[in-house]
Amino acid sequence: MWSFSFKISSFILPRKFYFRSPLLSGGITPSPCLRRVKLLEQSGALRGYTAEIDAEAYGLPVTVFVRVSLTGHTEKIVQEFEMQVSRLDQVLECFVMTGTSDYLLRVVVADLADYESFVRRRLHPIGSISSIDSSFVYGVVKKTGVFPRLE
Repeated sequence: MWSFSFKISSFILPRKFYFRSPLLSGGITPSPCLRRVKLLEQSGALRGYTAEIDAEAYGLPVTVFVRVSLTGHTEKIVQEFEMQVSRLDQVLECFVMTGTSDYLLRVVVADLADYESFVRRRLHPIGSISSIDSSFVYGVVKKTGVFPRLE
């Protein structure tokens, strides 16, 4: 019923877990809720089910937003960077940006020394990076995976 992995990259929950209580299903009974969810799944709008991991309890309490600029923008440089960064477990998200940076990475690490090691041993060897600018998160005001309701 539950899927576990020694390396928890995502915690998969059975779909029926969400529809047993009107409280969990947005105040509607399970049958209409399940129909709506099936429609979202079929349309591709709902891609999966995960649980939120407590980063501190997991041992990676430090979140760093890393702005990366590349040495160039040829197809080869961009593809190589994206391929390499997608292999880094510490990078939870990588966004292509407009403005002064080419990419914004959301990175999780254990502490400052772990981040330094990540930059020196994992990011710098990619080779096509011209600059890295890091901002450490010291508080979270809002964090949600809930999308706003469409009118």
